[in-house]
Amino acid sequence: MKLTLVTPRATEKAYRLITVQNTYIFDVPLDANKQEIKDAVEAQFDKTKVASVTTLVQSGKSIRSNRGKRRYPGTTTRQDTKKAYVTLSEGKIKVFDTDEKKEEKK
Repeated sequence: MKLTLVTPRATEKAYRLITVQNTYIFDVPLDANKQEIKDAVEAQFDKTKVASVTTLVQSGKSIRSNRGKRRYPGTTTRQDTKKAYVTLSEGKIKVFDTDEKKEEKK
């Protein structure tokens, strides 16, 4: 079994998907397949059972580079990234601190 490290994304869209659909978003390596992602999530986070995995590869954005005032203009691209949308059938993963601290007014 290949060791695959998955890291959860903490964004507003990820928070909405967690609260509404129990779907978590992870950053995964480009060469990881769905079965490896499922095994890694179940191994890294205790008491979780994965129902489905959807993956997508996000192409790196094209950025301009400048190596001088008027000479050698060019473009390059950022690295491609792969995201996995993992829906859990049972269990929870603590990504966000949902315990809100209430301040007392004096």
